[in-house]
Amino acid sequence: MTAKAATSKSIQRSPCVVSNVLEIIGDRWTLLLVRDLLFFNKHEYKEFLASPENIATNILADRLKKLLNEGLVGEIIHPENKSRKLYYLTSKGKDLMPILLEMVKWGAAYLPETKEMKLIFERVKNDPELLKTQVLDSLEQWEKQMLKANGTA
Repeated sequence: MTAKAATSKSIQRSPCVVSNVLEIIGDRWTLLLVRDLLFFNKHEYKEFLASPENIATNILADRLKKLLNEGLVGEIIHPENKSRKLYYLTSKGKDLMPILLEMVKWGAAYLPETKEMKLIFERVKNDPELLKTQVLDSLEQWEKQMLKANGTA
């Protein structure tokens, strides 16, 4: 994580940092999109729609716009179809990984295990640092391939 405080585009309505963070990422859909980008290699609008939580299209569009405006997510034109976009986590978005990993650890301890989360539960229990490294490496490989192909890198 970066030590430098980044400027948020959100209006801060409270002197409390927890309150202000929740203004940005405090709804379930925002963190689920970050989860999909981090752990499930989803980058397209249609892939987010296919998640088991069944996000509505209007909510998905709104949350992607919010993530873009906050600088947590970037977007590029899809190399195979110019009318579609690919979404990816920025450094600011990737810095949310420790929060999500702590949520996974808590869930592994207190919630029933599902087949979709079994592998992540096991990996976070056994070696959370290795999981973090592997996730970041996977994201970096995707970015090198897709951002370079798009001329963004």
